[in-house]
Formats: sequence, structure tokens, C-alpha cells
Amino acid sequence: MQNILIKNGVLVPMIKSGKYFAGDILIENGRIKEIGQIISADCMVIDATDCFVLPGFIQCHVHTVQSLLRHQADDLELLDWLKKRTWPYEAALDGDGVEAASELGIAELLLGGTTTALDFGTTHNHDRVFKTARGMGIRLFSGKTHMDTGTDVPKQILENTEYSLREAEDLGKKWNNNGRLKYVVEPRFALSCTEILMKEAVKLARKNNWLLHTHANESINEVRRVKKLTKKSNIAYLKKVGFLGKDVILAHGVHVTDSELKTLKDTNTRICHCPGANLKLASGIADVPKYLKNKIVVALGADGPPCNNKLSIFQEMSLAATVHKIKHGPRAMDAWTVLGMATREGARALNILDQIGTLEVGKSADITIIKRDSMSLHPDGDPASQIVYGATASDVRDVLIDGELIVRDSKLLKFKHQEIQTKAQIAWKATRARMKI
Repeated sequence: MQNILIKNGVLVPMIKSGKYFAGDILIENGRIKEIGQIISADCMVIDATDCFVLPGFIQCHVHTVQSLLRHQADDLELLDWLKKRTWPYEAALDGDGVEAASELGIAELLLGGTTTALDFGTTHNHDRVFKTARGMGIRLFSGKTHMDTGTDVPKQILENTEYSLREAEDLGKKWNNNGRLKYVVEPRFALSCTEILMKEAVKLARKNNWLLHTHANESINEVRRVKKLTKKSNIAYLKKVGFLGKDVILAHGVHVTDSELKTLKDTNTRICHCPGANLKLASGIADVPKYLKNKIVVALGADGPPCNNKLSIFQEMSLAATVHKIKHGPRAMDAWTVLGMATREGARALNILDQIGTLEVGKSADITIIKRDSMSLHPDGDPASQIVYGATASDVRDVLIDGELIVRDSKLLKFKHQEIQTKAQIAWKATRARMKI
């Protein structure tokens, strides 16, 4: 592995809010060897003059396999969005479609500075997601989706419970710790999974020390239907089946009662805030300031391309820093807090803060370099404010993961942009034909 010296950058280490300084980073064998003013080293030099250098961004809820459905499922609320577009799409998606979609989604994540993602698959062909992720170099936590019940679920994605769990275990044993990959057990949500499946998913994950991930408390209609089905609130039901804890990340958490919030706090369950998708689906706004006041770990995620329509951490940061001011006032979510959610707190949610999430000696060199030459980043100011309120994905110049250059001068090094886009267009055309829409 090539050793690298990043020179003359504005370092934003994210160990604590407000700290930044001019300096260099020496990377040896994929890890941060030294931080400071480094005179010389026998290695490749990356000139970061007039650039921010910060930990790679971490998104804790995305759906890369949904990337082909982008711009095809707009102006719908959550349950209709699933019933009328997303489930028919996933039912029509073949292996080539899964590969093309995940390639498109992962490319967008990397080009936008996201180095680690917690990804939600579909019920089939998940080998193709992991193969794509390994080839593209992203650090990916991911798993197949489980669905064994539910109203209006196409038969193509409705699985036998035992088979679904067995396939997940086989996938996990094959791909977990395969390079930068980690397996995660992912039942879709309470409305599409039997209680037996939920309980067995918990057992499977904890037997293998894998994370658990699902959607919860996203929309009012979903919350009402879960209550009608289970006779419990969503969080109470998850507690009943054992699906809460430090190893659990719940996507959304928009509509949470005070008693549910206390349960989340008591169990140290993590939340992934997805403001872009929550606004577009008209699901609501999760009360993140309240979560943070109760010391609940909150990360950020873009959710899926059909309900956002970007996988941009910059959009999610900007929204997270602004939408909460309506209810809680202008100081509700400062830029440093939000930047922490997109880096350090994402690593904390995934239980890998000892490895990534901050720029510290000994940690893996997952680094995003943001150029400061766009109009919206001038004049100079507080780096967190500039990044959260002024930067966009197009400002990302270089991306390193484990000290490996993945993006250089805003281009993927291993893949050609046009080939990814062409492959996606072909796969979408074939998928749409099978959907018959």
C-alpha cells in the first residue's frame, strides 16, 4: 500500500467541536501515522492547499439498490410509495439490475465524500451488492432485506421465513469482514415481517455479533398500522421482540412518544436521521434536538434515491441544521453538532469509533478533502458553517479509504463515470419493462 502525505490542508479532525488548524497528515499502511507540520516523507504527496481535510463522511441509512428508481416515485406518502412504486420495482429487479443500481449508488456516495455507509438491500441477489462494494472500495455495512408478510407485497419479494434467515446467515458468513465489508441483519419493518422473523433476526445477529437495522416510526400511517397489528407502539413492539440496544440502528424515528424515547435512551438504541426523505414523503421531522438532549446517538443518512432523490450527505447536513430551527429556535442545531453527526457520531452509531470517524493517529485513513474554490464557500468563515451550509457534493476533490485513493480530482479512479451511467440506463429500461408501468 502506498504511503501518502497530505500537505497544507485546513484539518478538521472532529475530535471536538470548534477545533481546526493548518497542517499535514502522514498515512502509512492505511493508517494515520502523524498529524502536524511534517517536513518531508518518502511517499506520494497530495497538496491540500486551500482545502478542508476531514474524516470521511458516514451515512447510516441508504438504499443503493433503489438507485434505478430515482425520479420515478415522486409525490407519494410512505405506504403508497412502497405499494405503488418501490415494492413493484424491487420485485422486477434482477441480478444485473441490483448490480447496476448498487454501482450507481455507491459511485454517488464516494464522489460525494461518503466513505462508509449502512446500506439496506432488497430480498434477493445481495451477493451482487457486496461484489460491487468490494470492487469500488467503499466501507459498506449491508444486508439483504427480510419480508415474509404484508398487505400488497408482490409475491416475488415475499419470502419463506426460514429460507430468508438461512440466506442471510450464508451471506453474512461469506461477506462479513471481507475487506471493508460488514454484514447487517435487516428486516424491513414491522408491517412486512412476522413476529417470528423479527425474533429470529435478533437471534441471528447476536449469535454472530452483527448489527441490526430496520425502519421505525417513520410516518403517522405506519405508526397507526403497527399499533393496530401488534397492539403496541412501534418501539414497545421492537422491545418485545428484542430489537433494541447498542447494536441496533433505527432509521427515521420521526413520530416517537415520550415513553418510547425513554425506552430508546434506556436501551442505548441508535437513530439515523433522514431529513431529506422525511420531508419529501411528508412523513414529518424527527425531533433530533430532543434526542440529543437525552443523549441518544443520532447519525445522518440520505435514505433512498426514489425518496430523496440524492445520496448527498451535504444535503442532509444542511437540512438537519435548518429544519429544527422552526420548532426549537435558531440555535437548535449548530453546524459543529451536525458535522459531528455526519462523521464522529456515525462511527459511534456503527460501534467503530475506535477505527474511523475522527482524524487521530492510529485510526484508519478514511479522509475526505473538500476544495474551497466554489462561490458558496467564500469568503472564509468557520469551517463547520462553510461545510454544512455552503458546500455541496461537487466540492469534494479527493477521497481516501484505508489510505487508498478512491476519488482523485473529483473522479473515480477505478471506474468510468459514463460506463456506470450507461449501465444504469440499460438496467432501468429492462426493469421498467418488467414493472409494466
